[in-house]
Amino acid sequence: MSRRFPARAVSVPAIALAALVVSACASSSSSSPSTSRTAGGQSAAAAKKYNLQLVVGTKSDDFYVTMECGAQAEARKLGQSITVSGPSTFSVPLQKPLIDNAIVTKPDALMIAPTDASALDSDLQRVQGNGTKVVFVDTSSSNASLGVSRISSNNLAGGKLAADTLGGMLGGKGTVAVISVAKGVSTTDARVQGFQQEMAAKFPHIKLLAEQNDDADSVTTATQFIEGDISGNPGLNGAFAANVITAEGAAAGIQHAGRSGKVKLATFDADSTQMSMMRAGTIQLAIAQEPALEGKDAVDQAVSALSGKPVQANIATPLIAVTQQNMNSPAVKPYIYVGAC
Repeated sequence: MSRRFPARAVSVPAIALAALVVSACASSSSSSPSTSRTAGGQSAAAAKKYNLQLVVGTKSDDFYVTMECGAQAEARKLGQSITVSGPSTFSVPLQKPLIDNAIVTKPDALMIAPTDASALDSDLQRVQGNGTKVVFVDTSSSNASLGVSRISSNNLAGGKLAADTLGGMLGGKGTVAVISVAKGVSTTDARVQGFQQEMAAKFPHIKLLAEQNDDADSVTTATQFIEGDISGNPGLNGAFAANVITAEGAAAGIQHAGRSGKVKLATFDADSTQMSMMRAGTIQLAIAQEPALEGKDAVDQAVSALSGKPVQANIATPLIAVTQQNMNSPAVKPYIYVGAC
């Protein structure tokens, strides 16, 4: 899904930025709720109070924990109340009851990272039909009639950034495996598409193996995939894993095969486990997002929609390439995910 970029850019010296990302991310103010200002110039204490709900993709992922922290901080700044929930795993059946609860409770705004691009549309239509403002954050629906705002990293550009960086690491030659989750998740689908397109366009001497889909989003399955790729392709020297789970599985398989560092692994996201693996040399590249900013933006757009202020239909948040060379840079720190607020 195409996304427009807002007029803001991030300046991160000495690290690779997605070329399409724009402008300086406004971080949350440190002002207390009693003195912070809303977009209309009112103090937060005087702002109208809304009931905001955030349903993340899974409560067990540091990406979504970091998003929750950003949303909670912005809600406090604006003097708003917010509740956060999410399934234990990234699953349609487990997330559906949380959306159905919003049909009953009718919050003023529902900010959500749907676990499928279409399977939850009927539930979300009922939420929206009740007058609740729906804001998509991270993932989204393919139904353009749903939602007042869609906030996400430009995952297509992130996949291209991964291809550019990994292709350079490999010297433009070799064989690369591609491992992702089940088809139908807007973010990972776009990452793989961008990666494949850029590799084909920029690195004709790199052979891409067929995409393998870890439908269960299982570390064990991803491990089996990469081990099979290594045994079946003696020249394998690179791999792209599209999310945290597949990254952990691929890293384990590469390590088990005694190929750490020889098979260069490019991943998405930057939680503490991935950073530890990068320090150990199992992962060479992580395309990091800024989930705290996504959470902040979701709250801002929800409140704007509720208060009759202009709403940005599409917001793309920054992406950067984290490597062993820059991972300890102060400029990279905001992109490393946290396990608790």
